[in-house]
Amino acid sequence: MKESSFFSLTGKKIVFSGATGVLGKAMAIYLAQEGAEVLILGRTVQKVDDLRNKILKLGGIAYSYYGDVTQEEDLQKVASSILSQHGSIDVLINAAGGNLPGAVIRPDQNLLELDTNALKQVMDLNYLGTVLPVKAFLPLLLKSEKGTILNISSMAATRPMTRVMGYASAKAAIDNLTKWLAVELATKHGPNYRINALAPGFFLTEQNRTLLTEVDGSLTQRGNQIISHTPMNRFGRPEDILGTLHWLCSDASAFVTGTVVAVDGGFSAYSGV
Repeated sequence: MKESSFFSLTGKKIVFSGATGVLGKAMAIYLAQEGAEVLILGRTVQKVDDLRNKILKLGGIAYSYYGDVTQEEDLQKVASSILSQHGSIDVLINAAGGNLPGAVIRPDQNLLELDTNALKQVMDLNYLGTVLPVKAFLPLLLKSEKGTILNISSMAATRPMTRVMGYASAKAAIDNLTKWLAVELATKHGPNYRINALAPGFFLTEQNRTLLTEVDGSLTQRGNQIISHTPMNRFGRPEDILGTLHWLCSDASAFVTGTVVAVDGGFSAYSGV
């Protein structure tokens, strides 16, 4: 196989949930610029359409689909629409996720003050919000000769951190699910169907900006703790994730499945001493 086709994303149909966040936007725009057709899935019509329009203005190909990744009925409707409009897909990216204040244990709280309902919502969004799209869109993936799924994990999955109990637990479940599904897909559907996870380190987003930085842009105590445990001595930038994204979505990673790839500036490798 020529190197150009080895890494090519041209013409690949990619269903992408959670594409409207800071990292998701950078990923979706990059994939479109590399020739992929990006099928954006989200709950908020305006955000989905804004991203689609931005990609179109940049000369890429994108489509809007609306639905809640925790609702099977929504996903089945989207899958039916994609089937009639595109016939099949090549890649599924599950990036929908997030945290809620009630699932966080602050320094002035303890476990007894955990909001159980918020915890359930975080587990549903991150875990079911990955499982259910896989269930809904797998038939479309199997209509192609080969296909890959990319889940989004987190450093919190393997290095449990203070405060973010619910989120960390949910992302740990994503790591386990990724490995389980790798065996399931390869043994039941063949070696051309793969699944991996990408685990970002600390990137500044809407969700964590106030936790990591002060109003004036300086680091909070937690922000300083993170930087001091990151050998590269900085937060990640959206473009830092694109090379790994490209590799995992392309045929260049054809023998890679069940793997969680860290993009973290060395955070997971550093013990602090």
